[in-house]
Amino acid sequence: MSTPYPTLLSPIRIGKHTIRNRVWMAAHATLLVKDNLFTEAHLHYYAERARNGVGIITMEAMAVHPTTQPYKGKAFAFDPRMVPEYRKIAAAVQQHGTKILCQPWHRGRETSSVANGLPVWAPSAIPCSVYREMPHVMTVEDIKAIIEGYRLSARYAREGGLDGVEVHSMSHGYLLNQFLSPATNHRQDIFGGSLENRLRIVLEILDATRQETGPDMIVGVRINSDDGHAGGLRPDDWAEIAQRLEATGHLDYISCSHGTYLNRMLIYPTSPQEHGFQMAATRRVKAAVKLPVVGVGRIVTPEEAEHHLAAGDCDMVALARALIADAEWVSKAAKGEGAKVRPCVGANWCMSSIFAQAAIACIHNPAAGAELELGDDKLKPAARAKKVAVVGGGPAGLRAALTAAKRGHDVTLFERETTLGGQVALWAKAPSRVELTGVVEWLKARLGETSARVRLGIPVSADLLRAEGFESVVIATGSLGHRHGWTPLHPEKWDGPWLPGADLPHVYSYQDYLREEPKLGPNVIVADALGGRQGAVVAEVLASKGHGVEFVTPLGQGSPDLASSRDWGKVHGMLRRMGVRFTSDAEIVRIERDAVEIMDVYTREVSRRAPIGGVVFMLGASARDDLFHALLPDRARGLELKLIGDAMAPRRASDAIREGEIAAREI
Repeated sequence: MSTPYPTLLSPIRIGKHTIRNRVWMAAHATLLVKDNLFTEAHLHYYAERARNGVGIITMEAMAVHPTTQPYKGKAFAFDPRMVPEYRKIAAAVQQHGTKILCQPWHRGRETSSVANGLPVWAPSAIPCSVYREMPHVMTVEDIKAIIEGYRLSARYAREGGLDGVEVHSMSHGYLLNQFLSPATNHRQDIFGGSLENRLRIVLEILDATRQETGPDMIVGVRINSDDGHAGGLRPDDWAEIAQRLEATGHLDYISCSHGTYLNRMLIYPTSPQEHGFQMAATRRVKAAVKLPVVGVGRIVTPEEAEHHLAAGDCDMVALARALIADAEWVSKAAKGEGAKVRPCVGANWCMSSIFAQAAIACIHNPAAGAELELGDDKLKPAARAKKVAVVGGGPAGLRAALTAAKRGHDVTLFERETTLGGQVALWAKAPSRVELTGVVEWLKARLGETSARVRLGIPVSADLLRAEGFESVVIATGSLGHRHGWTPLHPEKWDGPWLPGADLPHVYSYQDYLREEPKLGPNVIVADALGGRQGAVVAEVLASKGHGVEFVTPLGQGSPDLASSRDWGKVHGMLRRMGVRFTSDAEIVRIERDAVEIMDVYTREVSRRAPIGGVVFMLGASARDDLFHALLPDRARGLELKLIGDAMAPRRASDAIREGEIAAREI
C-alpha cells in the first residue's frame, strides 16, 4: 500500500534486531518514578506509544551512581531492584513489536547536592552555569565507581529482559561530555589532556557495557554533534569521536543531539526554533561513520521526519516532545493521516511541569503522563446521549466539546466572539508564539469531524440555555483581565480606589490590548506584577510594531516564570535586541495622560517617564462565572452544570484543556 512516508515507515536493522520503522522515542524525564523505581504510570506511558507503533523506545535517563540525583524522582539503573520493574515494562512494550532500551547516565557538574546531600562529581572543579555549585574533582577511584555503575546498569538491563542499552552522558554537557571536552576537562592525569586520554573513561564504559550485554543486545551511545559554545566540541570534533567509538566494535548505532547547560535551548528549544535545526551537524557525524545514526531537533510532523530521512540526514528520527503531544503520532502516519497529528507547539509545558516537580504533561494533550486515567482507550461512550451546551470557545470549551461529542453526546458549542481560540489565539499574535495556533487549529479540526455544532457571535444567557432544553452545560467563559493598577503588593487595595489614572483611555489590560490592538503612542509601559509569559508576549507585540517599550515589574526579573520552560534567556535576549528596556523592583504609582510615575519598591524613590502613549497591565484576571452562578439554581431541577478553565480560576491553557477533558468524560 502506498504511503506518503515510505522511508519513515520502512524497517531498519540495528545490531541484530529489526526495527519496524524509523521512529525512535528519545529519552526524557517523566517524574513518574517513585522510590527510584518505575511505576504503573510509567509502564502505561511507554506502552501507549508502543501500542501506537513507535519502533524503538529509550526510557528516561537513569542514574549510574547516587551522586547524580537532581531530584527525588530519578530511577537508579545500578539498583538490582530495577530488574523486576524492567521485566514488567519490557513485557508491556515488546508485545506490540517495539524494542525498549535503558539509558544509564550521570549529570556530572550539571546538578546540585540538594536532593541527596552528596557532593557534585566532575572531572575538574568547574561549576555548572545553571546550578553554580563547585564540584568535587573525581579521583581515579571515583572514576572506577562510575564505570562499575555503568556495568551494573547493563547487567540489570539484560536480566530485566530489555532489548538494549543506550550509554548516555556524552551529550548535553553531562559527565562524559565533561570528560571529553577540553573546556571542562583540565585534568593532568591519564583521563585528561589528549583526546585519547579524555576518551579513556568512555571506552572503558563501552567495554564494560558490551561485556555485560553480550553480542545480541543493542548497544548505542547518545552524543552531541555540536556543543554549541566557544571552547566546546564542535561538529568536526564529534565526527572524530564518533569514528573512534565505532572502531571499538561495541556499538550498533549512534544517536546525536546538541547543546549543554550553557545553552539549553539547543537541547529542547521552544518555538520559534527552526525545525530540524540540528541536522546539518548530524550529517557531519553520519558522513564519518558506517553505523546507523539517529537524529533529533524539533522534528514535529511525519512530513518533516520523512524529509530528513529521505535526504540522508540520518537513519532514524528520535522524537520526544512530539510523542508527548501525541502518542498516536506513528499510527496516524501509518494511516496516511499525518495532518491529524496533534502538533508539538514548542511551549515546553512538559519542561515547566517537571520544573514544578510534577509528572510529565503537555500543554494540549491531557493524557500525557496520565494514560491510566485519560488515555484514549479509557474514553467510554456515554451511557445515554445528552443534549450538551458548552459555553466558551477557548481551549477549555473546545476540548470539552470535542470529547463530549466523541462520547456520543449532542453538543452545541457557543462563543460570544466571531472566532474561536480564546487567549491562546491572542498570545499567538506575538511573532515568536505563532506555533501556539496549533493548539486551537488542531482542536477546531478534530471538532469539525464530529457532529457538534458551533455557534459564533452569540452572547449566551441562562434563559437561552433553558429555552433550548440543554440537559448538561459546561461553562468555559474564560476571564476578564484587570486594569485597575493594584498589584499583589497591595492586597488591601483590590476593592478600593483605582490607581490614579488607571481609568484613562490609553490604559489596557493585556487581554484587551491583544484583542483590540489599539493605536498607542510611540512609548508604552508594560507593567507586569505576576511574572508569567503574558508580559513578554505583550512586549514583543508592541516592539514588533515599532513602539519603544519599558517593561516594569515589582519582581526581581521580568517574566521569571520562563525559567521553568528554560527559555528565560532566549526571550530576554530577543526582547532586548528589539529595544525593550527592563525596570525591575518597581511599580507604577500614578498614570497621567502623557506620563507615568514609577516607584522603587525598596527605596520608595519615585521617577517620572514622559512622554508615554500607553500602559498595558498584567495584573491577573477575574473569572467570568456570572452564567454559572445564574444557572446554579437549575441544579436542583436536574441540570448537570460544570465550571472549567479560567471561568473556574484564571490559570494556564494546560489546566483549561485538562479540565475540559475531565468534565466531558464525566457527563
